[in-house]
Amino acid sequence: MGRSPGRSPWLVLAALISVCAAATVAAQQPAQTGVPTARTGRDGVETGRHPDLSGTWSIFPGVNASAGLRRETAGAEELRKLDRASIRGTTAEVPGVLPWTDVPSYKPELQAKVRELDTYQSKMDPVFYCGKPGVPRVGPPRRIIQLPNEVIFLYEDMSGDPYRVIPTDGRPHRANANPSYYGDSVGRWEGNTLVIDVRNFVEDTWFGEKGYFHTDAMRVTERLWRHGETLVWQATVEDPNVLTRPWTMPPRIVRPSTQPLEESPPCREQDGPLLRNNDHHDQR
Repeated sequence: MGRSPGRSPWLVLAALISVCAAATVAAQQPAQTGVPTARTGRDGVETGRHPDLSGTWSIFPGVNASAGLRRETAGAEELRKLDRASIRGTTAEVPGVLPWTDVPSYKPELQAKVRELDTYQSKMDPVFYCGKPGVPRVGPPRRIIQLPNEVIFLYEDMSGDPYRVIPTDGRPHRANANPSYYGDSVGRWEGNTLVIDVRNFVEDTWFGEKGYFHTDAMRVTERLWRHGETLVWQATVEDPNVLTRPWTMPPRIVRPSTQPLEESPPCREQDGPLLRNNDHHDQR
């Protein structure tokens, strides 16, 4: 996929938000709710009202790209596949993780469509053509800015640099919100876990890379919490139009990062016409 240089608007937005966040937190008194105090327990979790999820987070959980790839050899052909377990991180001893399955349960009459989309992913997956991944496919945020009544998520993605402003003050979903790629989000705290209810989606995204299509009835519940120095993110997808039951995704565990966010140039598809088959590009 080709790309051309450009500038990303959310870098300016991030700077403005950071200034506002610092001013807002400084103005808060310890007795006010919604902002954690500066006291931190030995487990890395704030001892105030809510844990502080603010910070910059890695895309992968402490593994480099080569470690996330495994080889499969069939005769003379070698295929390198991404190891999903290495992306998720180790979850065996992480409290709060919900039971998950590797694949969603589609209705029997729709399973053939899922297989077809998966088989022809390089031609039919919107993200191959600069489409937005949407929620939950975009995964955990690269940066979180936590304010008293809302949290801001910043992402790095080749389709652009999306951001989400998620209220946590108890307000309901917007009644007149237009359907969008990233939905309409409202958050609430359940103990030390931030729970985000997302709905009102367009149908133009997949919620997973293997042809996992959805309808506008999709609803996503994201859960984020601190585990020591790491951030745990897990999502559950509901869509009664296509799924026989809700699907809880495998969790992802990401570590703090010192790498600054990088602006993404505008995504412009240049390789689509060169696609020769399902998996390879024309080698001419």
